[in-house]
Amino acid sequence: MFINQKHARFALPTDKIFKIIAVVAGAYILVVILLMVFQLYHESQPIWQKEGLSFILGSDWNAVEGRESFGAAPYVLGTLVTAGFAMAMGVPVSIGIAMFISQAPKIVANPISMVIDLLAAIPSIVYGFWGLYVFRDGLLNYIEYPLHDFLGDKIWFFSSAPFGLDIFSASIILAIMIIPTISAVSREIMSAVPHMQKEAAYMLGATKWEMFKLAIFPYAKTGLIGAAILGLGRAVGETMAVTMLIGNATGPSAFPQTLFQPGQTMSSIIANEFIEASPASLHLPALIGVGFVLLLVAVVINVVAHILVSKMLRVKEGIINA
Repeated sequence: MFINQKHARFALPTDKIFKIIAVVAGAYILVVILLMVFQLYHESQPIWQKEGLSFILGSDWNAVEGRESFGAAPYVLGTLVTAGFAMAMGVPVSIGIAMFISQAPKIVANPISMVIDLLAAIPSIVYGFWGLYVFRDGLLNYIEYPLHDFLGDKIWFFSSAPFGLDIFSASIILAIMIIPTISAVSREIMSAVPHMQKEAAYMLGATKWEMFKLAIFPYAKTGLIGAAILGLGRAVGETMAVTMLIGNATGPSAFPQTLFQPGQTMSSIIANEFIEASPASLHLPALIGVGFVLLLVAVVINVVAHILVSKMLRVKEGIINA
């Protein structure tokens, strides 16, 4: 009894030290994010003082000294439109892949899962080169030209003359890039559904599709939404592949009006012009201000996604623990 008390007396400081280290480690990321937000806001303060709210709502982008005018609205909207179309194309494919892998035999599911995971490891610049030199010609000749010829007069989405370097091509590449993220998370979410849910559906005579519809999707919908939002966060922040394929228009011409017109995103305008921006002008603060807005959007998206996913994963016997 005396030995146990002695061991407990020596173990107590160790527990406290471990707890302190764990808290510091957990708070480290939060501190880094707050420092990034503060630094970006501080460095972009000149543009906020000059332009105010019109920096977010305006569309002029003129870096000529003496006639400087900056508005980020086309790039904010271009980011959201490009990411939105990427989600519309990528999410159904990702969910379908997750459905197949979750029900396929392991001899088939494991290699496919490994290949899907490897897609996430491919650098974005490689996707950009592939899209620019391989994918663009086929997309232009076999998809964009036919869509423009047959639907250009009826649907304004396809009214612009195709060029190949536009919002449509950038959105497709983004859709391919977010598939590994969404499908991997969706696969884990579907695996978290209790087997009793699936077996009950089969016992009632449900087909495989009806089993997904009645047993898995209602139970996993929160997690699937979270997986989609994680993919949206990846699409919003993507830089190099989009920069190489979106056409890089500036000013009012960058407003996304059709799918076949050149555009610009917040990350691509920073990548294109940051090297040329002079610290003595408002050009550099304007680009940093765009980065500040992009950081806020990305943080909000990822926080919402993690909350939804964690809520789905805290399940026990079909009950979500709030």
